[in-house]
Amino acid sequence: MTDESGILAEREQIEQLSGGRTFCDMLALAATEHGDQPAYSDTWSDGGEWETITWSRTRELALQVAAGFIELGLQPGERVGMMLPNCTEHVLADLGAMHAAGVPVTFYATLAAEQIAYVAGNCEARIAVVDGAGELARWQPVLDQLPSLRKIIVRDAASCPAGEMYLSWAGLLDLGAGRQAKFPDEVPDRIATIAPSDPVTLLYTSGTTGHPKGVLITHGSALYEVLAAELMGNTVKNVRWVSYLPLAHIAERMFTVYLAMVNVGHIHFCHDAASQLVGIVGRVRPTAFFGVPRVWEKFQAGITALLHADPDEAKRAAVAAAMEAGLRYVRSCQYGHQTTPELAAEFAAAEESVLGPIRQLLGLGEVGIAISAAAPLPPDVGDFFAGLGLRILDVYGMTETTGAFTNNTPEAFKLGTVGRPSPGIEVRIADDGEILARGPLNTPGYLSLPEQTAELIDADGWLHTGDIGSIDTDGFVSVVDRKKELIITSGGENVSPAAVENLLVAHPLIGQALAYGDQRPYLVAVLTLDGAVAPGWARAHGVKAESLAELAADPTVLAEVGKAVDEANSRLARVQQIKYWRLLPVEWTAESEELTPTLKLKRRVVHAKYADIIDALYAH
Repeated sequence: MTDESGILAEREQIEQLSGGRTFCDMLALAATEHGDQPAYSDTWSDGGEWETITWSRTRELALQVAAGFIELGLQPGERVGMMLPNCTEHVLADLGAMHAAGVPVTFYATLAAEQIAYVAGNCEARIAVVDGAGELARWQPVLDQLPSLRKIIVRDAASCPAGEMYLSWAGLLDLGAGRQAKFPDEVPDRIATIAPSDPVTLLYTSGTTGHPKGVLITHGSALYEVLAAELMGNTVKNVRWVSYLPLAHIAERMFTVYLAMVNVGHIHFCHDAASQLVGIVGRVRPTAFFGVPRVWEKFQAGITALLHADPDEAKRAAVAAAMEAGLRYVRSCQYGHQTTPELAAEFAAAEESVLGPIRQLLGLGEVGIAISAAAPLPPDVGDFFAGLGLRILDVYGMTETTGAFTNNTPEAFKLGTVGRPSPGIEVRIADDGEILARGPLNTPGYLSLPEQTAELIDADGWLHTGDIGSIDTDGFVSVVDRKKELIITSGGENVSPAAVENLLVAHPLIGQALAYGDQRPYLVAVLTLDGAVAPGWARAHGVKAESLAELAADPTVLAEVGKAVDEANSRLARVQQIKYWRLLPVEWTAESEELTPTLKLKRRVVHAKYADIIDALYAH
């Protein structure tokens, strides 16, 4: 661990680099010095032509939107709610609110009407910017609960209702142009009042339990995060990026909005990750890529299915040998290890003949930095991609810490850990095993929730993450599980469900897994098939089925899933092993509410929804 004087020196270095600037200053700098560079590209049809705006045009439109918001009565500090897919208008609405000295708030697109009412009411949103008919259908029923809301801007003009409450996106731009002509100094004057300690955004936790909480993120903390990432070598200048995770997620927001303007990136939007991501990655060929573990698992499952489907046994063997060399090579590059000249040569040959072409096929051939966060990356997944010659740098953080506060880096990484603390950030493990963090990345607190803020950040400034972890002698942090999610069996044994589940989903057939056993004598599991992989696996094994439900009941599939459970159990201590399990006839998604919008498991929802099945597993 870095000593206190070293931490303070790192902190001072970053604060000097930030120079008291805000992201309004950073966008102005990007527009002035790199105005002709592409900034944001979008298309509203599969395979359609990209519509691109430059950094100078981005700032022009941001100022115009800001003027439009001011014309609509937005005052400094007031909130603008946004419910749109990742698209150019979403970013421009965000930047427009920021430049009007307002606070942009992205709503998760999956929120139901009553959840919209809670979040919009909690932040007292004055203006909402929504995509179209689907969003309006959930906002309109709760408008009588939102007395603060003055106007709804609708991106899709064809869906914009008549009436004083509504305005099209084009109408907002027209308002802004008119306001700028009348009061040319108004937006610059607003910008001049914004300080680093002011909110750059308000983000609501995705809420695995209870109501989401509004987390205040400041210009200063977000810029600190960007500059720390640059110092660690975890950013790519002029990056080509695919933006597909919700912009309500701190990581995607950091990459798509804040890092992009500082590193003069070129962002390409994916509106529907489920149906478009693979195709858009193939078109864009990003130079850096971020995925939550579930996304990396999906990529792995798809590649595995393709490799297993190849009838050429010699070719499959060659790929396996190349991936084995790739894994050994990446492991040798870890902190504290050395790569022999012989291994480097073996990897170079495998890279040229097999691994590089596979990554190119995926659209990941030009990725220089690959990052995972939001939950610990299962070791098998990290090893799989290491076998392809792609080191996935696992980082760790939360909305309340402005994103990552520990990082693996290209120069210092350990597979299976989430890296070392960011420059200037203190990290320690509490007596009960909880990970604590202190430094400029910590949020000032939750909006209008002083008691919850006091629970989050103690009197000494330590933020309590709610995660259990450890720190090794080299300063690398490992995350075990959520503190509240640890299973305590009836025998008093503590078990991490995530450790069990990661081994279960290592099999490509298994899409999701939930391990259960709190106050019970043994663990059981509820499993789902991977809808993208299972049909192909079935065809390759001669299984005929018309639906996922039929596959989940097929004896051949059940036997294979049983083998996967046995394989997982062989790698677990007896107290961690799954004694009984059930394969469900459905998939879990954010829409069906078992997953958060960032694809994390909502354990309480699954416990409640499948309580009868769980109880039946204990009736053996």
